[in-house]
Amino acid sequence: MRRLLPLPDPTRPARRAARMAARRAGGVWGRFADWFNAFHFNENSILLGFAVAIGLAGGLGVVAFYRLIDLAYWILYLTPAVFLTQSGILAYRPMLTGVGVTLAYLIMRGPGRGHEGLNVPDVQRAVAREGGRLPMRPTLARTAASAVTLGSGGAAGSEGPVAVLGAALASFLGRAFRFDPARTKVMVAAGAAAGISAAFNAPLAGAFFALEEILGSLAVGAFPPVVVASVVAAVVSHSFLGNNPAFPIPEEYGYALQREVLVFYPFLGVIAGLVGVLFVRVFFATEALVRKLQSPRWVVAFLGGLVVGVLVLLSKGLLVGHGHLAVHLNVFGGMSWSSLALLALGSVLATSITLNCGGSGGVFTPSLYVGAATGGAFGVALTGLFPDLGLRPEAYALVGMGAVVAASTSAPITGMLLVFEMTNDYEIVIPLMLTTVIANLVARRLEPDSLYSGWLRRRGERLQHGADRDVLAGLRVADAFDPAPQVVGETAPLGQLLEHLGSGAFTDLPVVDEQRRLIGIIPIADLGRLAGEPREQTSTLVASEVTIPAETVAPGDSLLEAIRRMGVRGAPSIPVVDPATGHLLGLVSRAHVLALYERAVAGGATAEHPAPFPPGRRPT
Repeated sequence: MRRLLPLPDPTRPARRAARMAARRAGGVWGRFADWFNAFHFNENSILLGFAVAIGLAGGLGVVAFYRLIDLAYWILYLTPAVFLTQSGILAYRPMLTGVGVTLAYLIMRGPGRGHEGLNVPDVQRAVAREGGRLPMRPTLARTAASAVTLGSGGAAGSEGPVAVLGAALASFLGRAFRFDPARTKVMVAAGAAAGISAAFNAPLAGAFFALEEILGSLAVGAFPPVVVASVVAAVVSHSFLGNNPAFPIPEEYGYALQREVLVFYPFLGVIAGLVGVLFVRVFFATEALVRKLQSPRWVVAFLGGLVVGVLVLLSKGLLVGHGHLAVHLNVFGGMSWSSLALLALGSVLATSITLNCGGSGGVFTPSLYVGAATGGAFGVALTGLFPDLGLRPEAYALVGMGAVVAASTSAPITGMLLVFEMTNDYEIVIPLMLTTVIANLVARRLEPDSLYSGWLRRRGERLQHGADRDVLAGLRVADAFDPAPQVVGETAPLGQLLEHLGSGAFTDLPVVDEQRRLIGIIPIADLGRLAGEPREQTSTLVASEVTIPAETVAPGDSLLEAIRRMGVRGAPSIPVVDPATGHLLGLVSRAHVLALYERAVAGGATAEHPAPFPPGRRPT
């Protein structure tokens, strides 16, 4: 039988030419990347050099984003308003927000290819599970959708899109230069810091936002590049946009009495914590309600935007465009406490509807806004109750901003630093720290989820300290611990203890008895302190005199449990003991956990192939 020949493919030459062109382009860039990597630059030099580039790109990206918001506002509102009467403008404003939210939804459905757009939790997930890899197309689509949402009067923040944009640009650079996942993660955090820093003109807050929320760790190695990118972005933003904070600050504020800090501000902390919980629960209740609606999504987007437009109209414009079209806090000082309370509630509702019905934007700036209204309401109420004390509602509004941010996003350090940088006033730090800590404690007691972690958990993601909780929960201590750490007996003299410090170790020192049963540990920090004391005061010390009780884990415990127990004391390591005999089996450190976690995420960590560990020493 004659074999039939396949028909020629008329598109084959064109496809072959396209492949060859792509190969040549990739080859040129690949050769450039190889040439760059062949220099073997110092790791710190690489990270700091790219941090400058990321800061420049992030700062310029924020400037471009704000210009895009202005363009959307001019096209959607200012131009049509020329042809409308005053009553026509009042009717058009709610319609405008409905159209804007619908356009934002269509942008993410079209250019975004059906993706709902990347947000800060997506960046957290990418760092924890995907080595910092972020796609550019959904990022750019969300940036455009956010500009339309904010330009049309939607209630959302500008910080989310710019943080994601900075992170995506950094991720692109990491992939282009073929960086390993660890380096790319730091660059992604630096990109997010650059976005926040440029948006709020607050480099410290931007840096700690990236460390606190993106990396989930205040790692020393990540600090320099994150700070450099944050500072460079703030300088770029300041050059184009001026020294304008997200919320204009009152010229006069402050607490009148020292005892005011201990008497009134703790109550504000409790109230702010409750408001933060309310924000989180209303936000996700709105999301669940929208998912149940049977109408087409574009109809839901339009109706949701219409409702937000009505809320903005009822607020006389005070709810419009959080962050970019800002409200001076002096306005809050002149309102009644009930009006400010309604404004806080309206902001919670407007933000929840905007973002869950199809609009795009962030939740960080709305949290600031809700906090300002909450603190202002509390301050005005106190002023009415105690008119002779000279209390200033504006100070309570400022402190409330940091407190509600901490309660709703679980980022207390960022909340404190942001308000401090906006005011440049050390005097406000004392009530700010106290109130923010109380608000965060109250909120986490009542609601474990924040606006960020709740978004991830409802999509099946569980992250802790910048890592995937499910991965950590599935890995055992038995696969990660060092079976031969350096240990000492309970009668070991000081000189033997300091050998551990001199070896360059970064783990605590276990102390065992003659049967190798664990007695306790000597923290590495205590060894450093002893090394600095006069010799005559410490020459007679033995190990048992400086030993403290230790948290321990068993080989069958999960790495998630090990990380949790390390966090009880902030320890860099934790002993592994036999639960039946109390014998020391080894030591597991944060570095060990991270090494096995990275292999697990990459698909290579198993019980048969545990992470490599440095050699240790048996007890003497």
